[in-house]
Amino acid sequence: MSTTYELHELVDALRKAGLHRGDIVLAFSNLALFGRPNWAQNAQEMCEGFVAAFLEVIGPEGTLVVPTFTYSFCKRETFDPDMSASSCGLLAEWVRTRPEAVRSEDPNFSVAAIGPKSYELTCNAPTESFGPFSFWERLVKADGFICNFNVFEAGSTLFHYVERKLSVPYRFDKIFPGVIRRKGVEQKTAAIYFCQDLSNAMTAASNDAFSALAFDCGLARKVPLGQGYVAGIRAADVLALVEQSLPSRPWLLTKADGSTQEPVLLEESTESAAVDLPVPATMWQMVESLWKLPRDIVSDGYDLALSTLAAQVPMMIHKYPTGTHAWTWIVPEKWTCHEAYLETLNGRRLFSYADNPLHVVSYSLPFDGEVQRSELLSHLHVHPKLPEAIPFQFKYYEREWGLCCSQSMRESLTDERYRVVINSEFSYGSLKVGEVIVPGRSKESFVLCAHLCHPGQVNDDLSGVLVGIEVMRELLKRPQPHYTYRFLILPETIGSIAWLSHNENLIPHLRGGLFLEMLGLPNPHALQMSFDGNTAIDKCLVSTLKRHDPNGWTAKFREVLGNDERQFNSPGVRVPMLSLLRVLKPDNPDYPYLEYHSSEDNPARCSLDQLADSRDLVIKMIDDLEIDRIPFPLFKGEPFCSRFGLQIDPYKNPEGNKAFMDIVYLIDGNRSVAQIADACQVDRQAVEGVLGDMEKHGLIHFAKPA
Repeated sequence: MSTTYELHELVDALRKAGLHRGDIVLAFSNLALFGRPNWAQNAQEMCEGFVAAFLEVIGPEGTLVVPTFTYSFCKRETFDPDMSASSCGLLAEWVRTRPEAVRSEDPNFSVAAIGPKSYELTCNAPTESFGPFSFWERLVKADGFICNFNVFEAGSTLFHYVERKLSVPYRFDKIFPGVIRRKGVEQKTAAIYFCQDLSNAMTAASNDAFSALAFDCGLARKVPLGQGYVAGIRAADVLALVEQSLPSRPWLLTKADGSTQEPVLLEESTESAAVDLPVPATMWQMVESLWKLPRDIVSDGYDLALSTLAAQVPMMIHKYPTGTHAWTWIVPEKWTCHEAYLETLNGRRLFSYADNPLHVVSYSLPFDGEVQRSELLSHLHVHPKLPEAIPFQFKYYEREWGLCCSQSMRESLTDERYRVVINSEFSYGSLKVGEVIVPGRSKESFVLCAHLCHPGQVNDDLSGVLVGIEVMRELLKRPQPHYTYRFLILPETIGSIAWLSHNENLIPHLRGGLFLEMLGLPNPHALQMSFDGNTAIDKCLVSTLKRHDPNGWTAKFREVLGNDERQFNSPGVRVPMLSLLRVLKPDNPDYPYLEYHSSEDNPARCSLDQLADSRDLVIKMIDDLEIDRIPFPLFKGEPFCSRFGLQIDPYKNPEGNKAFMDIVYLIDGNRSVAQIADACQVDRQAVEGVLGDMEKHGLIHFAKPA
């Protein structure tokens, strides 16, 4: 094969490969493999010649695109569309730096274009690199052409768009947060990459099988040039051929194609373990058995805790695999920390993950190396108030490494350098939500909710989980209730969003809910209202709180703490979920409680009596919900009370008369008993008594709130 070639030979090869005038062409290249062109004395001249050849073939109406991938967010680097260099070779970098080039702002998979369709192809890059409206979708819809110089044979990175569009089971969406710098101004954002499960080598990308198929059926062409070749194929043909072939060759785009052994599809790895816990176990037995587990949001420790609880009550476990879209959220990977520690350079171990799982930031990236003291301190977290406590820190949706220790430990770190080891792993897994259901006569549901995550802690929120378990145990013993009761055990925030987004059909039938957390503390109950704050559910639960815990207090939505009740109250959902807590008031310097998010949130800070009392309160709230009704008037005008013996003399008992008439005037078929009691500032039992008398005389009838 010739080691040199002329410019006209390049032009001829492009035409033979299938490139036409007016085309949009995406060019991947490895120019060095061609050999030395006769027209070029240096790399710049060679790039100029290749671009000139493209423009001669596609003409002024055509558009040339090159990949300018940087993988910036994958590498935790800031992406600057003007300055970040391409990692895709000489030609791509040369085109990127041309003043007429327009570059997309995908921080991992950007492209640069020259020609009349440049802006149309690159503008407003979406966060999903291979999703709808991405450059790759635009290329397919525009009947774009892919021209490869010595790379990828008859395909390109377009495969990832095709794989995502066709929902192949061996890749998943992963979010990469990062920073884009535009004209010196930095902005935090994120990109979504359709990733391979790196633990499964057989599903690694391979273009060989597809290339052979595309050349055999004539969709792709390969033209020799110098020491290399030019290959061309239409982007739409890539999609069509893969779509046609996948049913019989599901591994076509992977190394597994043609293998005698099919790879195992994405599966979560699990560690065999068992928690020795009797059935039924007491709340305190569950505390002692579960609190130390590393219950990160998607982890073996969380799964172990949930499966242990599933043996205590009849439970359905919902699984949402890594990469699952839950409205605007994406389920993250499973995180496993195998080992982590900080030690001096002479090998003296200072602390380790084995001592306490809180010593490592949850979802920390792996790290292994020596660091300067200043760098270590920038990654080392301490509790702001408790000098001997280890804080709970998490970076679920950030890409950073980190350690945690006590203030006293941090102050003792005086060496210039230290060794950090964090042997953590991200892998495919499933976010799990446990659901316990007590079916009612009505499909209208009331939801209890608590989160099981937060490793090595008790009140936040293992306490809420255990109170919910006990409440459901009690309801399961009783006759069938009117409402259906659901108890959700989930990872904080993402668990609620995953469950709600995959059960939208249930949302119209969720009458209300109660989030349970921090219930083992020695504080009066706090009841945080729903977003609306004035629903029948709000009034009913407040009424119960006042009777059960005279020292209890209430606050508006998001004025105590924000947790999963936010997701139920959020736009597009609007289920009135309240929160029940035992925290200090926000004006207290130790708010929400001194041991919050620390290693000192342990069984010593949790009272079984408080848990039992909170359980009793929730059961009473449910009892009141069951009896809360809406009175409908069967009379018009002010009723003739003397006729029915209901008259209260306004002269002898003016206050009683006023209270009675206040109740009467609120009977409109819209307000529940609890709402009437709240509006009148009258004890609910007194209202029940008045309404009961009126019902006896046929003046009203009752219905359950909608």
